[in-house]
Amino acid sequence: MIRNYIVVAFRNLRKQKFYSAINILGLSIGLTCFLFISLFVSDEFSYDKASPFSQNIYRMDFSGSINGNEFITALMSAPAAETMKADYPEVEDAFRFRTSGNWFIKRKGQELTFKEENVVFSDPNFFTFWGVDLLYGDPETCLNRPKTLVLDETTATKIFGKMDPVGQMVVLDNKEDYEVTGVYKDLPDNNHFHYNVMLTMLDREEAKGKMWMSFNFNTYLKLSEGTQPEELTAKFPDLIDTKLGPEIKQFMNLDMEQFQAQGDYAGLYLVPLLDIHLYSDKLGELEANGDIKYVYIFSAIGLFILILACINFMNLATARSANRAKEVGIRKVMGAFRGQLIKQFISEAMLISLISTILALGLTSLLMTYFNDLAGKSLQISQLFSTQFLAIIALIMIVVGLLSGSYPAFYLSKFRPAETLKGKLNLGFKSGGLRSVLVVMQFTVSIIMIVGTAIVFNQLSYIQNKKLGFDKNQILMINDAWILRDNVQAFKNEALRDSRVKAATVASFLPVGTTNNNNVYYPGKNVNTNETHILSNHYIDFDYLSTLDMKIVGGRAFSKEYPTDSTAAILNQTAANQMNIKVGDFISNHGGDQDSMYAVSYRVIGIVEDFHYESLRSNINPLVFHIGKRTGYVALKVEPTETEATIKYLEEIWDRMAPGQPFAYSFMDERFDRIYANEQKVGQIFGVFAFLAIFIACLGLFGLASFTAEQKRKEIGIRKVLGATVAHIVNRLSMSFIKLVAVAFLIASPISYFAMKAWLDDFVYRTDIKVWVFLAAGIAACAIAWLTMSIQSWKAARANPVSSLRNE
Repeated sequence: MIRNYIVVAFRNLRKQKFYSAINILGLSIGLTCFLFISLFVSDEFSYDKASPFSQNIYRMDFSGSINGNEFITALMSAPAAETMKADYPEVEDAFRFRTSGNWFIKRKGQELTFKEENVVFSDPNFFTFWGVDLLYGDPETCLNRPKTLVLDETTATKIFGKMDPVGQMVVLDNKEDYEVTGVYKDLPDNNHFHYNVMLTMLDREEAKGKMWMSFNFNTYLKLSEGTQPEELTAKFPDLIDTKLGPEIKQFMNLDMEQFQAQGDYAGLYLVPLLDIHLYSDKLGELEANGDIKYVYIFSAIGLFILILACINFMNLATARSANRAKEVGIRKVMGAFRGQLIKQFISEAMLISLISTILALGLTSLLMTYFNDLAGKSLQISQLFSTQFLAIIALIMIVVGLLSGSYPAFYLSKFRPAETLKGKLNLGFKSGGLRSVLVVMQFTVSIIMIVGTAIVFNQLSYIQNKKLGFDKNQILMINDAWILRDNVQAFKNEALRDSRVKAATVASFLPVGTTNNNNVYYPGKNVNTNETHILSNHYIDFDYLSTLDMKIVGGRAFSKEYPTDSTAAILNQTAANQMNIKVGDFISNHGGDQDSMYAVSYRVIGIVEDFHYESLRSNINPLVFHIGKRTGYVALKVEPTETEATIKYLEEIWDRMAPGQPFAYSFMDERFDRIYANEQKVGQIFGVFAFLAIFIACLGLFGLASFTAEQKRKEIGIRKVLGATVAHIVNRLSMSFIKLVAVAFLIASPISYFAMKAWLDDFVYRTDIKVWVFLAAGIAACAIAWLTMSIQSWKAARANPVSSLRNE
């Protein structure tokens, strides 16, 4: 019997090649989307599970407010880890990372130099704390001596080849010798940190500091088995009083009660390791994390696209019901029971589901690289064909087959043989309301996706075109300029000798997501010394403001004509307003105590117009500039017409002044765009899903057009006999569905408005949601629907009325 079902199913697929192809195409696309989303979601939820201690590890975070300046950070003070381990029995072990930026590394005695960006200072207990496998070296001792480091397998192979490098020496930044004491397996992609080189924390003097109000270390605690995190967090208020309280008193001249009475606060929190990737987006994150909101959104979209594909199967199957009606009647006359007919139609649906699943697996494998680029993932085909995932795929195939085949099976199998064999089958069944609801659902989602895509790209366009307070165009950034050491000024001067270089500056900070070191500054004698302000503190040269075209709105810029500018400061407007500082006032970085041996006072000589040096998600924060020789970049304004020749010229200068060192550059506008890479990725994914949702919805409309043409074939024939034109018939058949799309538009508009408003709320500076976006989405959906319907309606209207009016 089963063999007979399969044989008949194949025959019907061959007989209805066109409709079978549409069914299989729709289900294949829906399943492919679902498989990609499933892989994406599975990967997002798998982060940090590789550690055998993942359930017991928590990160210690801080949030606080000082003088109304609120900040939330994933960083902690230097003594926190040791204090927690020593004084709290709930803490089994503690560990710290300290990020360190880029390093140049080479094997001692050789000239070949490698630039490593993922370098960090690590406490000596890294391997025992995280459970990472060490290929070479002793996990207990490899980082417990000064001037030692460990490499991951890829970096060790790159520098030393296949040999065991333990005991070998490397040179960092052409000045410091380090001994390689271990090689560990490459960290998995689904980790919230990825470091190729780890230096021992013993070489970091600030790691021995005792100050609690300095936040520089990512600190993790491993709680004892059976300990609930709430038990430990309940003790944090006392910890704040005993550790931070005295320092608040010392630097702000306030006890904790006064500190809190003026509206400020300080709090410590535990974040589960497994929550960091999807639920944490704070200052000091080791890497850019994911977002649980997008996981939910993409999951819902992937599931709904699959459901739309199943709906289309039902639409197409019932639309061709007239062609199967006599078959059902004959089978019933020959003794077939309704249950057997149901099994037959379910078998056909399962066969289509099987073929679609096989095609979806092939499409997923074929498009894996494209999806990885789109989603910023490193998914592997092997994940798709793992035993666990194949079992899930098999279950999905069965569910999809049953879901998409059940309605046609139960509908077609209920036909009465007497009516079907006499040709009196009434195709105007009473499920038109259901079909209308399904069409509205399809186009509601499609319009939401179109609106979402448009608003995401509008926001990106707004970001790219917004006045930032500096000129990012045609600024060429030479990275790692500190490697030039004493030659950095000579490099700048040599570059300026070329007429294609219009201006140049040397600085440790550029307003495109480069590292910002936040220092606490306190007003001087001219203002209330009890006030405390947090300023982003940066050192620049005399040409910085002019090269980036920043505007001085009060006072003057730094000048070589004034030797006293070495102890001067320039504030942005936000800092000046917040601190009530004017040109000529003083600020001090040690609480305004001018007699303190540590106090450094700076005379404010200028106010620079506010500029965006962080993401547009944030307010412009207070900032201060000083003249200094700290070097990270050489930024040059270059002519746009001869960029390649200019870069080649600069590389030649670099090779002379830093022989053997990698030459790396980037353009400021490109670096600026990278800050919003996540938004660009979301926009692209939205666009792809919007296209697929529309495409599948159109397949559904095509099925409905087929059904309508079958249902109204006699009506069409009569109208043609009475003189109706093809255009009149096409418009009449299409307009009923355009009305459904209009209903979908009315439903989708408020949903998409509030959804995208919530998304835009993440940005302090954002575009307005314009009415034309919704109108354009609605018109596009109506136009696509009309075109889809018109194709099938035109075919029906062109048919000979004799064949539709003929009576048997």
